[in-house]
Amino acid sequence: MTAVLSAFFRQGTYALIGIPLLLVASRLPSTFWKRSAWLVLAGGCVLQLLVIATPLGVTVNGNRNWLQLGPIPALQPSELIKVGVVLWLGMFLAKKQHRITQFSHTLIPTVLVLGSSIILVALGGDLGTTVILIMMVLGGLFFAGIPLRHLVLLTAVSATIAILTALSRPNRVTRILSFLHPATADYSGSGWQIQNGYFALGDGGIFGVGLGNSKAKWSWLPAVDTDFIFAVIGEELGLIGACVVLLLIVVLGVAFLRIIRATPDPFARVVTASIMVWIIGQALVNIAVVLGLVPVLGVPLPLISAGGTALISSLLAIGIVLSSPEKPIPC
Repeated sequence: MTAVLSAFFRQGTYALIGIPLLLVASRLPSTFWKRSAWLVLAGGCVLQLLVIATPLGVTVNGNRNWLQLGPIPALQPSELIKVGVVLWLGMFLAKKQHRITQFSHTLIPTVLVLGSSIILVALGGDLGTTVILIMMVLGGLFFAGIPLRHLVLLTAVSATIAILTALSRPNRVTRILSFLHPATADYSGSGWQIQNGYFALGDGGIFGVGLGNSKAKWSWLPAVDTDFIFAVIGEELGLIGACVVLLLIVVLGVAFLRIIRATPDPFARVVTASIMVWIIGQALVNIAVVLGLVPVLGVPLPLISAGGTALISSLLAIGIVLSSPEKPIPC
């Protein structure tokens, strides 16, 4: 019980940091975020370099994606890179709006700058975050109006790189084989997590076993408070609770689309689109993993899973979406 309360208060502390940050971000004008794009992206890349190239990096479950700075809780620089990617992409494509169809003026600089940032995350072994970053870039380019043939080419290249990266480690290959051939998966090994996720969802039924009454979360389901938290939601709150979570995701996605459609500002449109793909896309990937629709990637459920850096970055991103392009920078 002490551990549960400790986790609750820890996550609550991150929320108390993230919510005011959201409110402050929503009051800043888009000119502030445009000027901050390079700084945020560069800062995230420098921190990620510390993760992969110095002893400050922390490895968890084979992924070197955390940074430990003394007594400060471990941070995920890749989350800051996500914010930097959406700001840089919005800033750059807004400047190149009149040349959006020219391959050399839009696609090549985007691949060079953002591709380098994504490679830094991939070098840490975090395939899930790498895939989400690629999706964010593709989503931003699509809503910016890049020619479809360019987008298809970039998607094909990105998919090839992602597949080769997935096949570069034996544990990932095992996960993929377990997904493709679930009947032959080792339930005491590679199939343990997904199988116990199914058990949790099945135990929940229609109405669930009650909030806090999950059995799977007690050492049966790995990554129970992050990657597989949706399985616990389905167990405790049942099909109804799981559908409510899906409905909330849909509502948030519709809100993003309304903002994209209403804004005449290309920066706001690209940034909102990238953040929509980030939050909504990551949520759908997380749920798809629990349902066995895609191989286990290891991405948390935004705004719900435990994780301080992820929660703060998601709240900051929503604040950026709410910021206005018409407000002057405060003195």
